[in-house]
Amino acid sequence: MYSPIFLSSHIFDNDLCTFNRFLQKHFDFKFVVKKVKEINLKMSIFTKTKTSIIKEFKSNVKIVKIYGIKNLCSYKAISSNHPLGSKKASSSIILLFYGNGIQSRGRKMSTCENQKQELVSVNESRRFMIDCFKAFNVPQNHAEQQADLLVAADYRGHFSHGLNRLEFYLNDLSKKSTDGAAVPKILKESPATAWVDGCNGLGAVVGNFCMDLAIKKAQTVGVGWVCAKNSNHYGMAGWYPMRAMKEGFVGISMTNTSPLMAPTRAKEAALGTNPIAVGVPAGDDHFLLDMATTAVALGKIEIQRRKGENIPEGWAQNNEGTSTVDPEAACCLMPLGGAELNSGYKGYGLGSVVDILTGVMAGANFSTKIRKWNALGCNEKADLGQMFVAINPNCFAPNFETNMCDLNSRLRNCEPIDPKMPVLLAGDKEEDNMKAVDKAGGIKYLPDQLKTCKELAQRLNVRPLAFVCGK
Repeated sequence: MYSPIFLSSHIFDNDLCTFNRFLQKHFDFKFVVKKVKEINLKMSIFTKTKTSIIKEFKSNVKIVKIYGIKNLCSYKAISSNHPLGSKKASSSIILLFYGNGIQSRGRKMSTCENQKQELVSVNESRRFMIDCFKAFNVPQNHAEQQADLLVAADYRGHFSHGLNRLEFYLNDLSKKSTDGAAVPKILKESPATAWVDGCNGLGAVVGNFCMDLAIKKAQTVGVGWVCAKNSNHYGMAGWYPMRAMKEGFVGISMTNTSPLMAPTRAKEAALGTNPIAVGVPAGDDHFLLDMATTAVALGKIEIQRRKGENIPEGWAQNNEGTSTVDPEAACCLMPLGGAELNSGYKGYGLGSVVDILTGVMAGANFSTKIRKWNALGCNEKADLGQMFVAINPNCFAPNFETNMCDLNSRLRNCEPIDPKMPVLLAGDKEEDNMKAVDKAGGIKYLPDQLKTCKELAQRLNVRPLAFVCGK
């Protein structure tokens, strides 16, 4: 069934891309390697060189399976008792067996599995997240708010801020560093402003409360500006301007985060990803900007790590302050723009502005006063600062939405460099992602994410995710 191919080191020693090109020919874009009886191991054909591939195989001589996209195959490391398995040979030769299928282990695969089209419906993803939050005694309404935020991120294509964040929140709840039942309260307000204490509640609960309060003020006096302290990670920043847009208002939201960005010329992190989101209604159209002030959000690097793929140059730096493409070596994110030569100081400046308008203005933590945060949770409260603004455009020049449609049209109709890649507006990619999910019948999560969900279901005794076959 399988035909062997021997790849000696001399085939690709002088050109580390040769092996990757061979894999690309057979496997398209990416694949996942799973070790037998060991923790999952992820590799990418675009980023793993011969040296790193050999290193992975040398650490385990058991059979491993690679789930490809075009074809399905098995790889086998050369064991020490193999004729080619001498110390000299084992570091330079890989024995490949490849064929048209993966042998099942005691069970018949469904059509859905054979086609690698396991998808999760939006409603099912939401149900699973709600169940997980309720397992930590989070009230139904709060669990729904947090789940709505997370699944919306996945639906819109922001996988770094969807299911990918669930375990972070759950571990914070487990360690009591977040209060899932907390209700925000207003500390001080005027007709147009408010200062809110999030009471260490879930980020979505605090964020929804504050943006709804800003909208209420904008309905009365034209502008609502709300700052909150004692909040937690509030997910996809664009979620909150979307609430204002539904009312015909311009929405703005910002938050500070755990220190991840190294200021220009610095080796260590002193600012967070500190995102800015601006949403503008335009009749049946809209403009929705959601951007980190770092070169990329931390979640994007986490997704690359889950995939086993390198990160682009300019995303992060190592502990020496040098730009790196290895997600494992990344210790600090770089500012928007990257290195100083490429105007990274502008991203550094924007990140500072966000910390001023959120952490400093709200009396919350800021810069290195904010805790460090990871998937294991944290025993320390975050006390993040956040800002929410709603503006009634009708308080200014007439025909606002008509003019916005005109602006959007002028931008989209710019002649593209590549006719196959039209000019897009902020929010267009998300619209395309939602259409793709609707067409496919569900969200396609990474295998590593699904594995985490399976473990969570077992640990929390909740119903596991159910899958649907793609359309």
